[in-house]
Amino acid sequence: MSQLKQTLSDSIKTSMKARELERVKVLRNVQSVVKQIEIDRQIELDDAAVLEVLQKQLKQRQESLGIFTENGRDDLAAKEQFEIDVINEFMPAQMDDDELAALVNAEIQAQGATSMRDMGSVMGALKSKTAGRADPATISKLVKNALQG
Repeated sequence: MSQLKQTLSDSIKTSMKARELERVKVLRNVQSVVKQIEIDRQIELDDAAVLEVLQKQLKQRQESLGIFTENGRDDLAAKEQFEIDVINEFMPAQMDDDELAALVNAEIQAQGATSMRDMGSVMGALKSKTAGRADPATISKLVKNALQG
């Protein structure tokens, strides 16, 4: 079992003992998504794959949070924010903008990338190096700016 799945499972047990029912609900939801993917693909997910699942779960909740906030549904927005906070506990520390920009520039130089045609290979390499520590959309924007500029 991957370390991240074990940590998730342990957190569910701890939260159940502390009677944190809303937290348990969020964690079980995430755990069920992981298990469903494992069943569908007939594989056991490693930490990197579990991290991808967590990122997708975060992105869904952040989109919902934006919609609820826009429409003045503070009750639903608060629920989404709580779920985001719980899931974020399992995410690695996020890279700051300077660190990310330096990594993007280093990868572009390492590959000798000069045009937008090279973007796919640069993004592929950066995806594994930044797994869970940076938003792919932000990385994409930085790569585009660097290759166009």
